[in-house]
Amino acid sequence: MTDEPHLLTEERDGILIATLNRPDKLNALSAETMSLFEAALHRFRDTPALKVMLVRANGRYFSAGADLKSGSNPNQPRTPSGIRENHRLNLNGMHRIYDEMEHVEKPIVCAIHATCVGGGLELALSCDFRLAAKSAAFSFPEGLFGVLPASNGVSRLTRICGPHWARWLIMGNQKADADRALIMGLVHDVIADDEFAQAALDFCRHLTKQNGEQMAAAKIAIELANEVGPGMGRHVERMANSALMLNPAYLEGIERYIKGIGEKKG
Repeated sequence: MTDEPHLLTEERDGILIATLNRPDKLNALSAETMSLFEAALHRFRDTPALKVMLVRANGRYFSAGADLKSGSNPNQPRTPSGIRENHRLNLNGMHRIYDEMEHVEKPIVCAIHATCVGGGLELALSCDFRLAAKSAAFSFPEGLFGVLPASNGVSRLTRICGPHWARWLIMGNQKADADRALIMGLVHDVIADDEFAQAALDFCRHLTKQNGEQMAAAKIAIELANEVGPGMGRHVERMANSALMLNPAYLEGIERYIKGIGEKKG
């Protein structure tokens, strides 16, 4: 047993690093974990100096998912509608927190160094970028109990990887190693274990140097374009750029770029 907080946070170079810190419990997501994580998420959202959030974990698991023991509800609903409302409103706030992660207009990076299952995988799916160490592995064990992952496991997995791979993980109850996850589109990159921690930080530092307004608009535009047809998607692009192209940073940058081209030709 340990008295250490279930989540550690630190700020480094404009990055808020949130580290799951229950290695003895395989980083099962407790009420304390989720409360601390939500507070860190709000701090990230509301602090202009913080440009990127990095989610990572200590120990031999990234996360074993929801802490079923500490999260058990003695008044568990016994009707379908009650269970649906419990999923939406309780479960240590997972629905609310994961939705907020998607809505925050800054990039969130998840660095998955080992086994990531259930609610831990749903947490990862709510991030904008997922980096995997070679030793990472992914699954939804909910099928073993005859239920579905219901804190965005079905919805976001299908949106990210498509129904083909959602069937593989959820209906087929199959596991995916890091290389399979890359093929599926579940992760963006697979990195050697001994280089992983530094590579994840380097990627976050790279993101801090990007234009914040462009990334905020892109995060919204990409989600909208995924939901509408191509014609409406082009309207989304134009709407976003109508604001971005009035940004002084853009006007100054494009002027420097055009001037640089002219000088090269001369």
